Amino acid sequence: MQIDFSTASLKDVSSDWLIVGLSFVSSEGSGAKVSSLESQLDEVTGGAIGRLRSRGDFKGKLAELMPLYDLPGLKASRVLLVGLGTLTELILPKLQRACAASLRKVAEQASVSVAVALPEGELAGKSKADIIETLTSAAVVAGVSQGMYKQEATRYPIKQLTVLSATSDQLTQAATHGQIIGESINIVRELVNRGPHDIYPATFADRASQLAAEYGISCEVFDEKRLADEKMFSMLGVARGSTQPARMVMLEYKGGNPDQPHIALVGKGVTFDSGGYSLKPTDGMLTMKCDMAGAATALGAIIAAARMNLPVNVRAYLGLVENMVSGNAYKLGEVLTARNGVTIEVCNTDAEGRLVLADVLCYAVDQGAESLVDLATLTGACVIALGEDYVGLFSNNDDLAMHIQTAASEAGELVWRMPMDDSFNDQLKADVADCKNVGTRWGGAITAAKFLEKFVSGKPWAHLDIAGPAYITTGKAYREGGATGVMVKTLVELLAK
Repeated sequence: MQIDFSTASLKDVSSDWLIVGLSFVSSEGSGAKVSSLESQLDEVTGGAIGRLRSRGDFKGKLAELMPLYDLPGLKASRVLLVGLGTLTELILPKLQRACAASLRKVAEQASVSVAVALPEGELAGKSKADIIETLTSAAVVAGVSQGMYKQEATRYPIKQLTVLSATSDQLTQAATHGQIIGESINIVRELVNRGPHDIYPATFADRASQLAAEYGISCEVFDEKRLADEKMFSMLGVARGSTQPARMVMLEYKGGNPDQPHIALVGKGVTFDSGGYSLKPTDGMLTMKCDMAGAATALGAIIAAARMNLPVNVRAYLGLVENMVSGNAYKLGEVLTARNGVTIEVCNTDAEGRLVLADVLCYAVDQGAESLVDLATLTGACVIALGEDYVGLFSNNDDLAMHIQTAASEAGELVWRMPMDDSFNDQLKADVADCKNVGTRWGGAITAAKFLEKFVSGKPWAHLDIAGPAYITTGKAYREGGATGVMVKTLVELLAK
């Protein structure tokens, strides 16, 4: 996608689509006053926008869309009005929705050129650079659908995006960063949306290696023998039931000083989760190609960090397995031994992601990580608690948790910190081993996090349960169904700071 800036007036913009963001004004005349941008568009079109307003056909509610064709006074072939709601309340997540809804609409046609005009000035305290980055990332994501197996495309990449604004080095960089973030999100979306016949541990590792070579990131792939040599028997126990062998991928980007410590991103990569002998029902299993979203997100984030040349050292560790049923599959009542020697009684084979992460977290700690952030579609309990929009944040370190919350706010993504009381450890006590892999049904997302905490050796660590927003079964005007790439923006913001 080509990105340009232009100071041309609305009437002189020549493009397939001209998207104009307008604020909320109710049909009764209450709400914010119209912007100078709206006044300009109304004047150029001979009062067309005012007539729409007076009839109540367009109010400017958030992400409200109205396409208009052959308007007089404009060179643009089509106009798309998009509602921004009340500008003083237009926080970044709301702006992202408006941008995504409008750009997804125009991306229904192939090879379109799009010009976008938004009201001047800061919106709800966000700088122009924040707005440009949000706009450009939304444009990149809008042009890609989850229908990669369809014979006919339903959405197309936008050919050219023109931002109607004066430019500067800062805004040009913001546009470039937005494009990189959007492309990284699309990598995550593609990996998660592909079926388990395409994405399994070996092919995921191959794709990670290819992307690492493309973007100058070092990459090492651990096969089953190497995993056994590293005593990662908890992870290998989960993988036993599948004909597809386990893999771990370690990626490293060195953007900081050589003596600067590194942060570790650890991703759960269960490329398909049947539940094992604790078998899922059909409805629960249907979307389990998405159970590797944590690994895909860690991969997308380190690629974005490398492409943006962030001054930080970061490693990504991706634990890749299938959880299947066979005569070799791990069983209820079995005791697995993790890399750090902790023994685990298996009380539910569908609580497999934490068994994978246990070994991978241990390895990251042993490799000298200063701090760790893991990402996993770990528990249905977190979805029940927080719904499909919020990511659950669990941490043993207040400073790290605060940095992640700040990064999420800056990125326009939603996280909610959850409790980590030691009392939840009681649920994990076992008679025959050091611990069980599940507790009771109460506070399941928290006991899962407390389990993971046993494998970080007291290092500053945060666990992001992305089970809710990582994969959406129903699309909306502003959001494609399927994989979302949630937390890529937040991780990039965290690494940048």
